[in-house]
Amino acid sequence: MKKVLLGCGIVVFTGLSTLTWAGKDDHVLLQEATKNMVTVSQVAKLADETGVTLTGQITKHLQSDHYEFKDRSGTISVEIDDDLWRQAGLKVGDHVRLVGEVDTHRYKATDIEVIKIEKYTSR
Repeated sequence: MKKVLLGCGIVVFTGLSTLTWAGKDDHVLLQEATKNMVTVSQVAKLADETGVTLTGQITKHLQSDHYEFKDRSGTISVEIDDDLWRQAGLKVGDHVRLVGEVDTHRYKATDIEVIKIEKYTSR
């Protein structure tokens, strides 16, 4: 009986800890990002998992799905999944409007995990 109770306790604890680490849903981030149109320099002041919208240019492919993004205030690394990249028909040099999540780290620079991106025609 004790083993059954211990097993149930472990399952409940694991389930709760998974929910704690799950983060915000994309639809919540999208709503938040409509209110947070920011520049690269402002990103450094924002909390982890904040939804943001940025407008600028993809300037360099760094590695895998990581790219350098630049606006008038500076540059930042962005992570764009291959399926989003292909779907938007992007290439390095394109001007884009991206929606993403601020991702702070302990031992490396803050970056943006992109959840939506589209080519942007500057006027």
